[in-house]
Amino acid sequence: MYYFLIYLAVISAVSVIVTVADKVKAIRHRRRVRERTLLILAALGGSVAMLITMLLIRHKTRHLKFMLGIPLIIAAQAAAAFAVWRFFYA
Repeated sequence: MYYFLIYLAVISAVSVIVTVADKVKAIRHRRRVRERTLLILAALGGSVAMLITMLLIRHKTRHLKFMLGIPLIIAAQAAAAFAVWRFFYA
């Protein structure tokens, strides 16, 4: 469990850094981070941190793919976490 929490902290930090970097690149008209990369980071466990960051810095908030997709990823991750808890601990 301890390693899983460390993993979540690291993937969340990476997700925040990449999201902020993409926002900075967008402002400076530089080469951007692929949307697929952002969604993969969310799916790997950084979804909550990424959603909060996106809302705070107002990045990708007009894209339905992100404003609907990331909450769906969060819901799927919560369901999976509940299923694992139920199977192993209940």
